[in-house]
Amino acid sequence: MPTADLIVTGARVRTLEPARPSATAVAVRDGIVVAVGEEADVRDWRGPGTRVVPLGGGHLVPGLVDAHSHPVWGLDMATGTDLSRVTDLAGLRAALASAERVDGWVLGHGLDHNAFGGRPVDRALVEDVLAGSPAFLRLYDGHSALADGKALAAAGVSGPRHFAQRSEVVCDADGRLTGHLVEHAAMDLVAAVAPRPSPATRRARLLELLSAMAATGLTGAHVMDAGDPDLVTSVAEETVLPVRLRFAPWCMPGADAADLAELIEAQGRGGRHWLVGGVKFFMDGTVEGGTAWLERADCHGRGTDAFWPDPDGYGTAVRTLHAAGVRTATHAIGDAAVRHVLATVAALGPGGRGRHRIEHIETAPDDLLPRFAEVGVAASMQPPHTAYTRADGSDEWSRRLGTDRAAHAWRLRDLRDAGATLALGSDWPIAHHDVRAVLATARAPRGAAARRPGLTGLEALEGCTTHAARAAGESDRAGRIAPGYRADLTALAVDPVEAPADELADAPVLLTVTGGHLVHRAG
Repeated sequence: MPTADLIVTGARVRTLEPARPSATAVAVRDGIVVAVGEEADVRDWRGPGTRVVPLGGGHLVPGLVDAHSHPVWGLDMATGTDLSRVTDLAGLRAALASAERVDGWVLGHGLDHNAFGGRPVDRALVEDVLAGSPAFLRLYDGHSALADGKALAAAGVSGPRHFAQRSEVVCDADGRLTGHLVEHAAMDLVAAVAPRPSPATRRARLLELLSAMAATGLTGAHVMDAGDPDLVTSVAEETVLPVRLRFAPWCMPGADAADLAELIEAQGRGGRHWLVGGVKFFMDGTVEGGTAWLERADCHGRGTDAFWPDPDGYGTAVRTLHAAGVRTATHAIGDAAVRHVLATVAALGPGGRGRHRIEHIETAPDDLLPRFAEVGVAASMQPPHTAYTRADGSDEWSRRLGTDRAAHAWRLRDLRDAGATLALGSDWPIAHHDVRAVLATARAPRGAAARRPGLTGLEALEGCTTHAARAAGESDRAGRIAPGYRADLTALAVDPVEAPADELADAPVLLTVTGGHLVHRAG
């Protein structure tokens, strides 16, 4: 009889497998669970080379998955000074004045729109504290940035630009460049000339980041971008990736037949613990940036346009990919964007069920909620994003939407109650990658979403396990602890279902196993 590589004993196992919901021991061989039960059930799997880990009553659950993250692309996004703690303009100016220069530039990330106190995002508010250094500051949403005059000049930006996607180099009423760059195409103009970490630095930071993710209990991430295949390949060939990565490269407006063929060809590429599986679309941008596609304009008269200037072109691309067997995930924050994606998938017919998903869904009216289950579209949401709003409605997100739509914020529980598959994530680096915070905030949403009940403890856990697996089309091999399933396991000092949300957020992570490899163990 073959022997196990790893046996975990003395655990309180929550398997999420209906046939055997609980156990005390698990045996693993070649990255796969081979036995689940009591210690007597795994005894025969023990051999001279078996590593036995006694958990001492710790709580073992299926490996936790972040269903929306950017761990590779985010290495560039999260370069420079962390501005996430800045709360007002004075704090921003102070942070920039003392910021460390990166090759002569001031680079920053994580800047909250609320720091501008309702003022338009404008370089004039900060240029005098930069001491002549070019500056490129990414706002927290990942869809907008602020560049000063020197950075704009370095990029050759002297006025408005036309883009295939809904993107903008913002000018004021007098035609002056404000430095506010909205959406990817505009930001890329300056990002292309700004300093970027060296390959060696990116490699080191990737391993450091993935190890930090595993230390919070993460065993996998649905990566909503193409990443850097060369970087990931080189790292995965030399060491074990602590977190399993599933990439979905972007399909942007203007994509032609050759672009779609390339995306189709990329499917299935990968290596140990990484895979290209799916394609990511954008149907809109963000509420704070004025680019969320809304059924009614926001308070500034913005938000009535789709990210795809020709929404029908989006439908054509989705149909082409669907016919080739490619799963899709579409960023849709506003109600009009969500409605359009649901209609697009519904038009695919019964074959579209269970193959497509919508990311974010920050505001949705009552009539859209049952459509997720009816059409078979998974909802992928990021509970930590609720922290960027305020319960009193004074934040930029709530002000732009108005009271009625802000009352429909992040309807996690309502979507689950309506029968939707609900996968949960962080959207790192937009929010911190700690999966314990994802679980806790799903149960106790913050800000504008705090007025509605959160998920139950079990529903939150399912959002990072069984429902995450379902959203990725991996229910037959992931999301449960059962023989034949991936040996992705997370052990916590508390029961993630029964422990209070605030206790769970700080719970010690005893063990993280990815593909049978022990990638984290509490010291």
